[in-house]
This record gives sequence, structure tokens and C-alpha cells, in this order.
Amino acid sequence: MLCSAPATELSLLLTLVRCLFRRLTSTMVFLIALFAPLLGLWLWHPLLRSHRQVFWWCFGLTTILALAPALLILAMRQNVLPFSLIAHLQLISGGFFAAIGMGLVWAMVRDVSSVTNLLIIPGNPGDLYSVNDLPHGSVVRRWYDSPTLKEQRRITIYTPPGYENGKQTYPVFYLLHGSGGDEEAWIALGRTAQILDNLIAQGKAKPMIVVMPNGHTQNDAAPGESDRAYMPAMGGGPRQAVASMEDSFGDILKFVERNYRVKKEKANRAVAGLSMGGMHSAAISALYPNTFDYVGVFSAPPIATLMARDNADAAKATDEFVKKLQAQQKNGFKLYWIACGDTDFLYQSVIDSMKKMDEIDFNYTYRESGEGHIWKNWRIYLSEFAPMLFK
Repeated sequence: MLCSAPATELSLLLTLVRCLFRRLTSTMVFLIALFAPLLGLWLWHPLLRSHRQVFWWCFGLTTILALAPALLILAMRQNVLPFSLIAHLQLISGGFFAAIGMGLVWAMVRDVSSVTNLLIIPGNPGDLYSVNDLPHGSVVRRWYDSPTLKEQRRITIYTPPGYENGKQTYPVFYLLHGSGGDEEAWIALGRTAQILDNLIAQGKAKPMIVVMPNGHTQNDAAPGESDRAYMPAMGGGPRQAVASMEDSFGDILKFVERNYRVKKEKANRAVAGLSMGGMHSAAISALYPNTFDYVGVFSAPPIATLMARDNADAAKATDEFVKKLQAQQKNGFKLYWIACGDTDFLYQSVIDSMKKMDEIDFNYTYRESGEGHIWKNWRIYLSEFAPMLFK
């Protein structure tokens, strides 16, 4: 049971103290261990006894450092502060113990080459990212043959609740990561399984299979999951790729449709991605112009060549891509969804892409959010995009 109190700033500290005393024995031990030496030093040392103001300044600063993380957590939980309901915190001192004691979900996840703490605050949208008491889908990691890349590659696949015990066929959603990710990114950082479980249980999204491949074609798997030694890095590392993600995507389509009970019509396929994966989604849907009825481009310009300014080759490539978009428009689709934060470093390129698309009357839907190139936005985009699929 979570400690609770009215969401007012005046009650915040009292609520924290009550929660700490009721639920956090380890935190109290920590605080005693922290303050006892300082108090003992003051009683023993004549200089500190004669400078009480210095002592109390030190005592106050130490208290703030000890309690600040816990206060922050509680403020988010009580909606006193307008923070995201899922936050990445490097918790210090009592903050970690406060999170556990208040019943909050805490986990460690890798983001590119760093490990960060994931803290889920109950409420909206935190409940959507949480493991709730409802039917759960399954997440598996498999290896598939890629003749184009001349190797086996690792892939993450979510199947909806009941898949293993049924005979039903399902639509399939290909979900692509960004430059710093791999086949683990959307599951670990994006909370894809939890979001889909909750949306499906609420009747907001149709049961679907979600396929999350590794978009760095120079790597066969995430760090530590293959025999290749490399450091996780933006762009996937230094090894040269045999072929691009776009050119090799047909291998993924064939593997999924041969090994899973999926509906194989265009109306039952979707592709979307964030950042690099958003550009991949735009390029793949254009390369396979009559394959996907649903396309999502998160925090990325659909026409990636527009990022290169004043370049004759880029201008030529842009014109060629626009022709592919025209073919895609002619073949028809149900949804082409673009989303971006207003402080995203790719924001202007997204705007430029849409202007170019407007010139050919390309039919898209634009969703602009606040903030920038962050997982907070991408989780929101996924939770909004998935319910629109396969209608």
C-alpha cells in the first residue's frame, strides 16, 4: 500500500517523514549513520562548538542532500511538481530507499553505453508503463537468417496475450529503434510490452505482434549477445555494414511471415520508429510502397536528405525520394503519422520535410508535443500511435 496525503506543498515534508518512519527502516539507519558523526564532531570539537552557525549550515546542507531525492520522488507522486510520470534518475542517498518504500517501481536499464535508473510514478501515464494485474503477452529474442547481410541476426518479438494457445492470426507492427539503440531498446527503455499489454486489456489497441529488429546492420545483436566485442555507441559502432537496413528489411518480413501467425495483407502491416528508426520507417515504406497501410515517424524527418544543406547530391536524392512518396501516395495508405517535440534538434528538418510533402499534396497527420529528443516523448508517441492501427 502506498503512503498518501493531499497534494499540497505544505503537507509534502510531513508526508515524507511519515512515510520514512512507517516504511523505510533502511533510510532511517542511513540518516542516523550520516548525522551521528557530524553531531559527535560538533560535541567533541571546540571550534565547531564556538561556531554554531557553521555547524547548522553544514547540518542543513547535509540534510538537503540526503532528503532531496526522496522529496523529489514524493513530489512527483503527489503531482505537486509537473514532472513526467516516468523519470530517469541517478538516485543518491535516501532517494532509492524512498522509492522502494513508497511502493514505486524501480529498475536499471541500459541507454546506449550508460546504465540509468528507471522510476515509474503511479498515475497517468505511469500506470500505462507499469506491469498491472491483467493478461500479459510474451517477449522472445530469436535469431533469423539474413541472406542480404550474410549472417544470422537477433530480433525481439512481442506476441499478445493468448498467442501461444490459439490459432488466431494477428496484424504485425514493425517498431524500429534510434541511433543509440538495438533490438533491446524499445522493450527496455520504451516499455513496449507493458504499453501494449495495458492498451490491449483496456480495449484501446487491437492485439498485435510487435517486431523489434536491430537497425544497425553492421551488428548482429545487442552488446553482450553475440561473439563480437564492441562498445555500444551512437551509430552502432565502427564495423562496416554489408547492406542497409532498408535493403535487408525483406529478410525480416519473410522470417516473420514464415514463423508467426500474421495477417499478410497491407492493411495488417505497420512500421514506425524513433529518430534513425523513424527515417528507416519512412525509407522502408517508400521502398516497399504497397506493403504498409500504417507508417509512424517519431522525432525524425521523413525526407532525411533534407538534413544536408546546400548539397547538390542531397537535392538529387531528395527529388528521387519525393518520387517514391508520390508512388506511395498513389498506392494508398490509411495513416502516415509524424510526431516531434518542439525543442527537438531535428524539429526544423521535420518541418522542412512536411513542407516538401505539402508540395505534392502528400496525406500525413502531424502531432507536435513539447520537449525534445527523449524517451518520454517516444513512449507517449507509441501509446498514441498503437491505438490507431489496424482499424
